[in-house]
Amino acid sequence: MPRLAAASLAGTAIEFYDFFVYGTAAALILGPLFFPTFSPVAGTLAAFATFGVGFVARPLGSVLFGHIGDRRGRRPVLVASLLLTGASTVAVGCVPTYDTIGVTAPLLLLVLRFLQGLGLGGEWGGAVLLTVEHAPADRRGLWSSFPQVGPALGFLLANGVVLGLSATLSEAQFAAWGWRVPFWAAGVLAIVGLWLRSSLAESPSFLELDDHARVPIAEVMRDHWRLLLLTGGALAIGYAIFYAVTTWSLAYGTERLGVSRSVMLTCIMGAVVVKGALTPLVAMLGDRYGRRPMCLAGCAAAALWMFPMVALLATGRPLPMFLGFLGAMLSFITMFAVIAAYLPELYEPRVRCTGAAVGYNLGGVLGGALTPIVATALAEQGGRVPWGVAAYLTAIALVSLGCFALLPETRPVPVDAGAKAEAGAEAEAPTG
Repeated sequence: MPRLAAASLAGTAIEFYDFFVYGTAAALILGPLFFPTFSPVAGTLAAFATFGVGFVARPLGSVLFGHIGDRRGRRPVLVASLLLTGASTVAVGCVPTYDTIGVTAPLLLLVLRFLQGLGLGGEWGGAVLLTVEHAPADRRGLWSSFPQVGPALGFLLANGVVLGLSATLSEAQFAAWGWRVPFWAAGVLAIVGLWLRSSLAESPSFLELDDHARVPIAEVMRDHWRLLLLTGGALAIGYAIFYAVTTWSLAYGTERLGVSRSVMLTCIMGAVVVKGALTPLVAMLGDRYGRRPMCLAGCAAAALWMFPMVALLATGRPLPMFLGFLGAMLSFITMFAVIAAYLPELYEPRVRCTGAAVGYNLGGVLGGALTPIVATALAEQGGRVPWGVAAYLTAIALVSLGCFALLPETRPVPVDAGAKAEAGAEAEAPTG
């Protein structure tokens, strides 16, 4: 299990590095380079729109790679998704800017961002399922939390590279070629990831299956559509929080508040470090007390914290901003540390790769794709303290809270038995 968890963690870290480095670039530099005819705010909105395309592609990637995972095994998904995400990320670093090829430049960004999202849509399901289906039932939450640490590491690596470049290059150098370096580095990371995953064994749950779903997404839509919608709605707040902190606030702090890029990145990265370090601990609490109670607690905390977070951000001072981001990240990880065990337990093995991955990435569309765009527009309408952003995030938290309340508890249902229960009035009461 340690070797498997380490390989899954490294793989998700690499793929989320690819995904996050685009978000950081969109917040800092892509607007003026690829949308120079727009105003600064409109350019940022356009860059965030290309960022959102990746989220739209993720559920489609879940369907594509989920089909492979449910029909051919979890292991092939890990290799194929890593290749696609890595290659498209390197290609982003090679796209000429608007000044060189005109409108073709942002169109190429859209296509490559779509391919990034397609690959990442398959990554999470493959990595998590391979870990969950190998893990002992009483430690499933703990072991499955390691792939969930990967996004934090990927974010820190992506922003660490950008922070290092910002500290060593002039603004002109960073705009001319420095922003491309993090994208090119994705090629090296992809090779490392492929090497780490080359020796992983196939999931025992998949090997024991005698009857594979012919068209997994059709079966999920027919038999688990309500569960799919509820999980997507439940996870929306997690994505909204994460990208409000790591993407929108970065642009807002540097453009509206005049905070330096290095200070903003340091505050955000500090909060993400704490989040990543606490993930396994929170997951162990999920093994002890149940998945659903942790998710409900995280949602409630998020609903209560969004207004204080925005107020602390508006100060423009490092310590208050860090505390605001930290509170948001703690509410986020209270939910997402247990999600890697929770979602697979909701689906039977024959459609688990598709169901869990599509539900997870549907939340990304609802919460992650729109948040930077909506928050930027709302902040533009308000004063120095963007209360509209806080209200928007609080509303999403309340919707997600309602969705989690309608989902059943799964701990300690054996994963191989498949928790086929639909969410609703017949949902089990939380245990523990």
